[in-house]
Amino acid sequence: MDIEQKQVELIDHFVKQASALNGPALSPLIAEATSNPNLFAFSEILSVPNVLELEGTEYSVYLDVLRLFAHGTWSDYKGNTGQLPHLVPDQVLKLKQLTVLTLAETNKVLPYDQLMLELDVVNVRELEDFLINECMYAGIVRGKLDQLRRCFEVQFAAGRDLRPGQLGNMIKTLSDWLTTSDNLLHTIQEKIKWADTMSEIDKKHRKDVEERVEDVKKSLSIKADIDFRGHEEIYSEPGGVMDYEEDRGGRPKRRRHPV
Repeated sequence: MDIEQKQVELIDHFVKQASALNGPALSPLIAEATSNPNLFAFSEILSVPNVLELEGTEYSVYLDVLRLFAHGTWSDYKGNTGQLPHLVPDQVLKLKQLTVLTLAETNKVLPYDQLMLELDVVNVRELEDFLINECMYAGIVRGKLDQLRRCFEVQFAAGRDLRPGQLGNMIKTLSDWLTTSDNLLHTIQEKIKWADTMSEIDKKHRKDVEERVEDVKKSLSIKADIDFRGHEEIYSEPGGVMDYEEDRGGRPKRRRHPV
């Protein structure tokens, strides 16, 4: 089963569970969801009315935890440890995985120094082990570890939940992309049309040249025939062929044979 199918089934499971619970009973469910090694999307759980009702109550901290895993990073957690509950190891791992996904959203080449700072990793070996074992093997990212350049080249990264206000920016980005694509398509169509026109012009030009060549050939043929007939007339007399015979005095006498 691929990661997308696992996500769908897990989200459906936790949404149904959350819809049947209230108040403090949601705490262990949220802890379970944020610890699950195969779940990386939380917006559907966040939208459950029972979960949203935690806002402003003594249990709102669990709603904050769910929001952290939906939109936040490990650095966000470190900056708010006083307001958030302690995370278990599975939650720490999950939040660091999500941090890599967030970084990959805006940059496809992630420097090792930046990753070590964001993930609280002390050396390159530990960082590469994390990227290979916890990210690439998990199927949430694909990429290349470049030890010479000390960076991780991202080829694929799973998407995270949209943050508040991010939808508008995404719509604008897609709209700009669509406009650019339409303009490019129009340009390509114009170039195709121009190429077709030039092809027709070239065909017509070739046809005209071929017709001119044929006309010249015919003209040369006619001229050659006329010249040949002129030479025949020079070397022959009109009216017949001449031969000779002797007259009574022994002198040759010319006689004409009718033709």
